[in-house]
Amino acid sequence: MIHKTVNIPPLRHLAIIMDGNGRWAEARGLPRVAGHQQGVRTVVEIVDECVLQQISYLTLFAFSSENWGRPEAEVETLMALLLEFLASQRQRMLQDGVRLRVIGDRERLSVKVRNALDSAEQETLSGDKLMLTLALSYGGRDEIVRAARRLARKVAAGELAPEEIGATEFNANLDTAGVPDPDLLIRTSGELRISNFLLWQLAYAELYFVDAYWPDFGPVELRLALESYRQRRRRFGLTAEQTAEGEGLSNSAS
Repeated sequence: MIHKTVNIPPLRHLAIIMDGNGRWAEARGLPRVAGHQQGVRTVVEIVDECVLQQISYLTLFAFSSENWGRPEAEVETLMALLLEFLASQRQRMLQDGVRLRVIGDRERLSVKVRNALDSAEQETLSGDKLMLTLALSYGGRDEIVRAARRLARKVAAGELAPEEIGATEFNANLDTAGVPDPDLLIRTSGELRISNFLLWQLAYAELYFVDAYWPDFGPVELRLALESYRQRRRRFGLTAEQTAEGEGLSNSAS
């Protein structure tokens, strides 16, 4: 029996650039810290919704390598909020099956923050519902450079031949090794760029830009983004006819 083909690609991995906390606060006459505080609350809501939507991987751009250039007081506030998030959400992550993972250049983080992150990662290792990845002190170009250095060291040590380096080997040396590439990238605040985020991994991701600032991006807005994704056709360089044939085969049964 041949079933009707419906093009609803499964979404396993969602990536989000959480933008607009400061502007959200300024528009309300509030200090920027108020926007970051509300942004943390939004993170909790979105993580909960991703668990409900059975999304397996959620990667959030929490603090970029360029963010180190912000005023010292704001950076300290962001790090304090990160510590508060880890402390307040630890039990919730354990109960909901959320595993925490961190990518980026950890060496620039304080010892206190690194220890808290290490502890949270170890405690949530058994989480099997959602892998929550926080990109901290992260830049896509920096990640690619660090991966290239890892490969160069392997070649220099005689562990790897240059001709053995391909996409699979390169993938295995990125911070995101073992995690599938994002299916959908969402960016809030109306900005139309990816800002040095997951440059390698986003090669074939669908992009969704929304005007709402991150503190205003709740479960309803996420469901709208997911619905937009489900209406799209991902071709991965093939023709529409080829993808239709593939979908027909995958949706057929005898």
